[in-house]
Amino acid sequence: MRQELTPGRYRGLKSSSLSGQDVFGIVAFDQRGSYRRMMPPDSSYGDLVRFKNEVIGALSCEASAILTDPMYGLGAAMGMNGASGLLLALEKSGYSGDSSYRKTDLIPGWTAEKIRKVGANAVKFMVYYNPQSEALAAELEAMIRRVVDECHRWDLPVFLEPMSYSVDPDIAKESAAYAAVRDEIVIETARRLSRSGADVLKMEFPLDIQYDRDQASWRRACAKLSEASAVPWVLLSAGVDFEQFKPQAQIACECGASGFLAGRAIWKEAATMAAGERCAFLRGAATERLKQLLAIAGAEARPWSEFYAPPQPTETWYEGYD
Repeated sequence: MRQELTPGRYRGLKSSSLSGQDVFGIVAFDQRGSYRRMMPPDSSYGDLVRFKNEVIGALSCEASAILTDPMYGLGAAMGMNGASGLLLALEKSGYSGDSSYRKTDLIPGWTAEKIRKVGANAVKFMVYYNPQSEALAAELEAMIRRVVDECHRWDLPVFLEPMSYSVDPDIAKESAAYAAVRDEIVIETARRLSRSGADVLKMEFPLDIQYDRDQASWRRACAKLSEASAVPWVLLSAGVDFEQFKPQAQIACECGASGFLAGRAIWKEAATMAAGERCAFLRGAATERLKQLLAIAGAEARPWSEFYAPPQPTETWYEGYD
């Protein structure tokens, strides 16, 4: 049975979807700490804003929505294509605590109310999460519920992004040891956090394709993720190259994902290019990559409207709407 959404949340999802289709083709550029490291060390605030404006300005002409941040992304959000939806990040970049006990903090002075005032269609909230972390997992789940409740109070839908990590400091996320359990962690995360109240999950690919190149395994894992999730999910690109991400997106959408929310797989080479070369790349190769991903989502992704129904108005519905 589909859940009936409030007007703002339903419109937020609709405004972030491909035109005429209830699937997502969203470009992400909300990096902050990693963004500074990606750019030349002498880059000024103006340089960082300018580059973000260029990327978002070019790709918003095709994307169903853009995800950006308040620190560097306001100008881009104001100048982007008006037909594209807007998601804004709520969490502080990085984490506090050590690498095996990662705590999430909110951006000081930045709230769901302000995100609504800016005119955004949805909130993105990222947490580092491992269901095996027990006390921290419980603490994060409580925080997620508080954040979701506050966003819903302003009638904003929430795209929740749980990033997995190793709780064993001796086992790196990029290792074969972690790859052996990655699918269990990602799928259990989807099962738990899809019941947190968030409207959409932004999920990692459930397998590490450096260690498992069997696409039959990819299909099984993505199907299990879809079965575990009680809400729509979209695939993030996690910084991989486009040639790696495209087949992941194809299989994820065929196996139940409601589209993608991808960033560096589409535009990352632009960060090291001179201005003229960058413009040509964004209008050419990056846009073509995005179009290929949009074609996959449009043809294969599961509509989020299979989970959610629009509100059913009565003559005086607005009297009780607050």
